[in-house]
Amino acid sequence: MPVKRISVTVHTSDPLTETGILSFLRDDPCLEVIGREETRAGGVAVVLTGRLHELAATKLRRLSRSTDQAVVLIAERLREPEMMAVVECGVRVVVWRHQATAPRLVEAIHTAARGESQIPPDLLGRVLAQTSRLYRHTMSDGDQPPTLGLTPREVDVIKLVAEGLGTREIADRLAYSERTVKNVLHAMMTRMHLRNRAHAVAYALREGHI
Repeated sequence: MPVKRISVTVHTSDPLTETGILSFLRDDPCLEVIGREETRAGGVAVVLTGRLHELAATKLRRLSRSTDQAVVLIAERLREPEMMAVVECGVRVVVWRHQATAPRLVEAIHTAARGESQIPPDLLGRVLAQTSRLYRHTMSDGDQPPTLGLTPREVDVIKLVAEGLGTREIADRLAYSERTVKNVLHAMMTRMHLRNRAHAVAYALREGHI
């Protein structure tokens, strides 16, 4: 039975960079590079930007919400307001540009296509710190954080996600199968309408689970 290929579109304003990315993506037999306007359900959009300016943010929102594509973002750096925008735009995977080797990018595409998320630990830490500051700012002294909404198993899993652990590491830590970890996260994100793991961590922090 032939392997189902993942359709990939590449979005960048730098023609030389686009040529380089396309050249090694086409070497992977599991990937099918298509024109950026030829979107397909279940595909992956790779977006490369130096900074997340408004035009890039608009593109991310359009790709994630209108084209049914999972989004992989390659960025040089992100400021605090941009980090939260990435979460809200539904980006599945973030790769720092200096770490975007051919194998790393191919891995990121496969991760996004499986419906999983991957955020650099340093970025996730900053997202958590910013969310925590916003949360404390909006809570009055007498308020108690709500603790409803997540099951004990979901809380166990999302705490480890917040520590930067991947699916396999979480499975080993909790003595679950990797499929169980994925199912727990998928059920949680579907029920709570969360876009990715970073969004799920931010939600869990805001609701007092972390």
